[in-house]
Formats: sequence, structure tokens, C-alpha cells
Amino acid sequence: MEDGYSTSLKGQFLIAMPGLLDPNFFQTVTCISEHTEAGAVGLVINRHHGLVSAKDIFDELRLECAPGAESIPVHVGGPVHINEIFVLHGLPFQWEGCLPITAQLAMSNTMDILAAIAKGQGPAAFLITLGCAGWGAGQLEAEIRENAWLTGPADEEVAFDTPIDLCWETAVRKIGIDPASLSGTAGHA
Repeated sequence: MEDGYSTSLKGQFLIAMPGLLDPNFFQTVTCISEHTEAGAVGLVINRHHGLVSAKDIFDELRLECAPGAESIPVHVGGPVHINEIFVLHGLPFQWEGCLPITAQLAMSNTMDILAAIAKGQGPAAFLITLGCAGWGAGQLEAEIRENAWLTGPADEEVAFDTPIDLCWETAVRKIGIDPASLSGTAGHA
């Protein structure tokens, strides 16, 4: 791995197991954007923010908006840095603060990508989130051992093209598991 961390989950989806009852993560799909020995950061892709629209964000930032900006949804990216804006997006990766995740996915949080999206000139595929998910050193690995998460490759179709209420089930099926077969308890032999 380029960061020297051989067990990195960067570029993976974390899919919440049914037993994960934390309301921040119940039936969520989180795209891991960075994972090192120091911890992990990701963006939840299947939680709409009920109170804020992209137009609200663009207006607050005094960005010129193209028609239709009010219909761009804002997602709750996680319970950390809830007042910060993050964009999960596809190509191109030319934005100032672009952090490539996979060959097809990146995360950015700079004004240039937001201004482009507001004008209708941003990447074709994107999600705007408020907040992110974060884990300290070893925390995510411990949660996986405790049966809180399934993992599988991040998938652009699930992130950008799947209706939000079907993301969790679709992500589970994409890794070859029937969602009905999942249990909330860990099995130990």
C-alpha cells in the first residue's frame, strides 16, 4: 500500500451489520477515504440531511448557483466535524484539496469544487456531505472484530446511482450476502 499500512480499508465500503444500533450508523454504508495506523475517515453515503439543502450551503458561501441547485441533496457524512463540508465524487480529480480514494472515487472539501458544483460544472457524480465518520487508532479494526461492520469494495453505482433507501441492501448484495441472512450477533467457533 502506498501509505505503508498493509491492512488499510481505504477504498472500501463499511456496511453496518444489523446489530450496530448506534443511530449514527444504523444500516449505513460508509466509504472509507483514508485508513492508516493512526485511524480512519469516511463518508456515510446513505443519510440525507433533512434540514439543509445544497442551495443553503451555496447561499451561505455566496456562490453563484445554476438553476436546479436547490434540488441537490445534502447528506449526513457522519457525526464528526458536522459543520464541515465534504464532497465524495467521481472523475475528474483536478480539485485543489482532492484526496483520491480509488481510481474512480475521491474526496474533496475545497471551495473550487463547491463553486463548480453550484454552477453545474462540477464532476458528473458527487455527494455533498456535512460531517464525516472518524475512528481513532485501532478503533475500526476492533469494531470489525466485534461484528459491527461488513466490508467490500467501494462501488460508484451504489454511491451515486442507487436510491438512498436501497443503498444498504444493495451494498450487502454486491458482496454476495443475502441481507435477510444477516444476524446482529457475532459467531465464535
